[in-house]
Amino acid sequence: MTSSHDLQRVPYAKPSITELEVGYVADAARHGWGSNSRNYLDRFEGEFSCRVGAKFAVATSSCTGALHLGMAALGIGRGDEVILADTNWVATVAPIVHLGATPVFIDIERDSWCIDPALVESSITTKTKAIVAVHLYGNLCDMEALLSIGARHGIPVIEDAAEALGSIYKGNPAGSLGRFGVFSFHGTKTLSTGEGGMFVTNDRELFESVLTLSNHGRRASEPKQFWPSVVGYKFKMSNVQAALGCAQLERFDVLVERKRQILEEYRVEFRRQGLEVYSFNFEREGCSIGAWMSTVVLSEPDSDSKVLIEVFRSLSNQNIDARPFFAPLTSTPPFISRNEPDVRSRWSYQIPPVALNLPSAHDITRDEITRIVSAVRDGLS
Repeated sequence: MTSSHDLQRVPYAKPSITELEVGYVADAARHGWGSNSRNYLDRFEGEFSCRVGAKFAVATSSCTGALHLGMAALGIGRGDEVILADTNWVATVAPIVHLGATPVFIDIERDSWCIDPALVESSITTKTKAIVAVHLYGNLCDMEALLSIGARHGIPVIEDAAEALGSIYKGNPAGSLGRFGVFSFHGTKTLSTGEGGMFVTNDRELFESVLTLSNHGRRASEPKQFWPSVVGYKFKMSNVQAALGCAQLERFDVLVERKRQILEEYRVEFRRQGLEVYSFNFEREGCSIGAWMSTVVLSEPDSDSKVLIEVFRSLSNQNIDARPFFAPLTSTPPFISRNEPDVRSRWSYQIPPVALNLPSAHDITRDEITRIVSAVRDGLS
């Protein structure tokens, strides 16, 4: 009998690194100092902004840092409210809390797993300072509806595109439609710098404010050295990280296309093995998703379902590292006090018990996908 220790580990995600990346990083490590300390950074910001259709970009130490900077530049702070989906990773809500504002959680759409525009407008108050649209797992929010709501009320829409690099909303790259967008280059993402993020915007004034805040409050135009205009943050990306990002950008189309292929291979394999599931990643009409993480809802959403217990046990027995769907933030200790009495009827609570992220590393093989789906089937039987 084969044990899990005899089977090669299938990771849920990892970066795709070639000799191109190694060469760029080595060059930055050898030569990217002093007067050359921004060579790769400037290139990465410039090329990335072009790639995602934005005029301005600021490379940051993380996507969370980029989000924090953008919100701070908008003046979000104590007494303000920010609307976001209950189904999110804590990284999206953390800057809201750290800036002293109050997060207002609302439900997600059943199919897209993204914030439900139908519930946004009724949640707006005189204190609402922003709406955060998180493109979960590379799926796309209904940006037309959200932007229309924001315009009617004079409230900026922020795009958290951490997981949506390569996703296109009706001809526009994710992250380019809101007041500003943010991206993640964590080691699990489609494009990686190990850790890191990017702030993008078409608003010059907002860009200059973020640029200042990202470097301890020192304005780029300030002639004096070590002279802060405001108290800022240390959210800068290193030149070495940017070198890795430049190499990854050269492979952008290949990296994104591979993610899309993986999702399609899962769809095909689930059908081939006779497994009928409720849904996979959702694609709106006129849109295409980057499919960062292939995700499946195994059965009709049901908050009382125990279907995942045996599925994860079966995957673990096959040395497969799948991940659970994000739990609603109002179910976690920092935010459980915001849990509404009828919250159990919401999609934010009903989808996670029957959904999981499938391994989606770029180098995953067809044989591994077959093995993964077989393990899911065994867990369901």
